[in-house]
Amino acid sequence: MYTLGIEEEYFVFDAKTRRAVRSRDKKFFALAQQQLGDRVMPEMLQSQIEVATPPCTTMDEARAHLVHYRRALGKAARERKLGIAAMGTFPLAFWPEQQVTKKARYGALLDDLQIIGQRNMLCGMHVHVQVPELDSRVDLILRLTAYLPLLLALSTSSPFWQGHLTGLSGYRLAAYDEMPRTGLPELFRTKQDYDEFVAALVWAKIIPDASYIWWAIRPSHANPTVELRVADTCTRLDDAIAIAALFRCLVRALDRDRNLNSGFDRVGRAITQENKWHAQRYGVAAIFVDPFSRSPLTVKEWLDQVLDFIAEDVDALGCGADIEHLNSIVSAGTSADRQIELFAKAKASGRKRLTALADVIDWVAAETLSPGRGKAPVKA
Repeated sequence: MYTLGIEEEYFVFDAKTRRAVRSRDKKFFALAQQQLGDRVMPEMLQSQIEVATPPCTTMDEARAHLVHYRRALGKAARERKLGIAAMGTFPLAFWPEQQVTKKARYGALLDDLQIIGQRNMLCGMHVHVQVPELDSRVDLILRLTAYLPLLLALSTSSPFWQGHLTGLSGYRLAAYDEMPRTGLPELFRTKQDYDEFVAALVWAKIIPDASYIWWAIRPSHANPTVELRVADTCTRLDDAIAIAALFRCLVRALDRDRNLNSGFDRVGRAITQENKWHAQRYGVAAIFVDPFSRSPLTVKEWLDQVLDFIAEDVDALGCGADIEHLNSIVSAGTSADRQIELFAKAKASGRKRLTALADVIDWVAAETLSPGRGKAPVKA
C-alpha cells in the first residue's frame, strides 16, 4: 500500500539561443531512449519530454530514479547542443512555433481543443500513490482537494510566459485551466457518482474514456492510484521529492482516518478555488482561508497544521528528512521566487528583457541536473 510513482515533464531548449526547440531532435530522443528505455516518452508538443518512475516503496528509491533520468537527459542534450529545464512554463517558448507530435491521441486532442491545445506549453509533476479500491480513491480525492492550493504553492515554478513576467508565481494552471475537465474535481463522494459522470461523457462521445479527465487530482485511469496533477514541475529535485512525500503522507493519513475532512462541502470547495488562485498568484507568500474553520492562515501556518496530523504517517513511511525540506521551501522560496529574483537583477544591471531571461534559463538548467539531497535553496 501507498507505493508511489512520479512523472516529470521537462522543456527541451537550444543551448545557444535558450529558446525552446520547435521540433524534436530525433538523435537526442534516440539517445534518451537508449539510456532510459520506456521510462522516457514524447509529449504532445515537441519541445517537451516526459519521464516516469516505476512504482517505488521509498522516497529514496524515487529520488534515485529521477536523479538518473535528469542526468541521462542532460548528457544526451549536451551531445546535441541542447538543454533540459524542469519548470512549469518556459520563458522563451512561443506557442505559434510549436510542432505537435504525430500520434493518434494527440491529433484527436488538437482537433477538439484547437488553439487551446496548441498553447499547451506547460510542464507538470504528477504523483501517483497506490490505493487499490476505486471507491476509496474517489472518497480520498474529495477529502484531499482542500490541500491542493498548499501543494501548488510549494511547487510554483512558472512565473514567465511568452517572454514576459506574468506577475504570477504559478502561471501554468492559469493557462491549463482553459482546457475542459481541469481544475478542482467535482464533489463526487462515491464510485457510483464518478462512474455516472464518466459514462455520460463517454456515451455522448465527448471523451473516449476517463483518461481525458484532467483534474488537479483524479483517480488514475491506467493505475490503481490517486494521481496528483496540481504541481508545477519542480526545478529542484529536493522540492519535488518533498512535495511528493507530503502528498503520499496525506493520502495515508486520510485513508487510515475516514472521518478526516469528511465534511468538505460546496463552501469548502469554493474557498479552495479561491485558495488555488492565491497559490497561483503569490506562491509561498499566499494568505489562505482554512476551508473548514474559515479563518485566514499563511502557508507556514497551514503547513505546520498538516505536519502535525501526518506525523504518524511520516514516521511510518520513513520520509522525515524529505518532509523537513518543506520548511526550506517556505523560508527560502520556490523556483518561481528565484527566477523572478534573477530576472530583476539582470534587468537592474541594464540587460534587455529577453536577454535577461537567459540568466533564468541557465539557473534552471543547472538546478535541473543537481542531485540535491537536502541542499538548501540559495537566495539571490
